[in-house]
Amino acid sequence: MKDVLDCFVLTDGRLLGITTDNASLNYSMTRELQSTLEASGIQWSALRNHIPSMAHVIQLALGAFMSSLGVKGPTKSWEAHERDQQFGENESIDIGKSQRLRKEGNARINKVSAIRPGLAKIIEKVRIS
Repeated sequence: MKDVLDCFVLTDGRLLGITTDNASLNYSMTRELQSTLEASGIQWSALRNHIPSMAHVIQLALGAFMSSLGVKGPTKSWEAHERDQQFGENESIDIGKSQRLRKEGNARINKVSAIRPGLAKIIEKVRIS
């Protein structure tokens, strides 16, 4: 954690607070952050400076309220919804269509690569992996 704090120059006392969702792991993380900062000589209270996201609290409350009314939300992930929008809900992707989409994507990548030589190296590494 110290390396990340150093990378973003947050070990000089400029970290005011941290906003997270309400996962219990985030409470553990803020206590660890407090310990790390205190080891660097910085006073930072996890209790005072951890700000649970109010939006997440509202989402949880609304979800419980909607469930009590028997209302069900969408059952598909946003990725599945986007895929259905592009390919049709019951349409499977055939090999030809898949290859055509890949070629179109590569053509777009090549255009970007021509614009920024530094970005071309990054794109090539992503393409290989």
